[in-house]
Amino acid sequence: MSDKHYDALPKAHTTYANIIKSLLPIGDAQADKGELPQATYFVDNLHIDQSNLDDYRKICGFKDDGKVPITYFAVLSQALQMNMMVKEPFPFTMLGLVHVENRVTQYRQIGERETVAMSVHFANLRDHAQGQQFDFVTQVKSQDDLIWEGVSTYLARGKKPATSSNKSKKVTVKPLVDEKGVHDIFEVPEDMGRRYAFVSGDFNLIHLHPLSAKAFGFPKAIAHGMWSKAKCLALMGELPEACSAEVSFKLPIFLPSEVELIGEPIAKLEKVDDKCVFGLYSAKNDKPHLSGVIKLIDKKVADEHIIAESGADDSN
Repeated sequence: MSDKHYDALPKAHTTYANIIKSLLPIGDAQADKGELPQATYFVDNLHIDQSNLDDYRKICGFKDDGKVPITYFAVLSQALQMNMMVKEPFPFTMLGLVHVENRVTQYRQIGERETVAMSVHFANLRDHAQGQQFDFVTQVKSQDDLIWEGVSTYLARGKKPATSSNKSKKVTVKPLVDEKGVHDIFEVPEDMGRRYAFVSGDFNLIHLHPLSAKAFGFPKAIAHGMWSKAKCLALMGELPEACSAEVSFKLPIFLPSEVELIGEPIAKLEKVDDKCVFGLYSAKNDKPHLSGVIKLIDKKVADEHIIAESGADDSN
């Protein structure tokens, strides 16, 4: 194990120098190992930057209600993720990674003035028809209680594994608008990638400018996937205190664009088996950008989960 503890989140400008190294090709011997680093990175006392949080709320559309938006810790954890990929024996290059899915789970609402602990680790390396996938798992705790966790799934493109299947892709069909649900058509401006980069610290060149995006095979700059998820959730309305929100990223949003959000009403979430489906589509040709689902977590189940996690930690 090569665990590392930080006093605060690493700054983006101190991380990107090392990221350049990750763009260099790796040796075949390392790539063939098929192993993820057995490491966990921690921020033991994370104090939320109020100015950054305010900027995040504004660019994503969340209310200033004294609570941390459900997607915010996923953004903060990216600083730890980037450091892990450049400082550990990571078997892939960052340049080729594609963010394909993201799930966040909030076991209770978190106050913006709370001091919490954050940890990040790798998990679940598996074959995919286009290469390999793996997860970044983020946990946020208050004392010993697990209060938030997130799973970001990435695809590392490569040779097709011998064990991969040839399952056909699921076709995402734009649904009809529910008069009781959410329907919003909005513009995504050309500079959204640059604006969000300064808030999130994600300065991936595919998001910043058409010229830099073309260098990586995109005709235009594309919006950050986590911005599009956050924007959708902000427009969906007030979420339950204990819930999860999972999305699959589909086609990129080329900047500028006009997009259309269609979602079921949040009010339908009344019991633990209920779910609320939503999707983001091109307003021009109805092609999907993301599909998502919000699920209600029963408060009693959430409390039991927190207690169980706390007990597991005490036994180590």
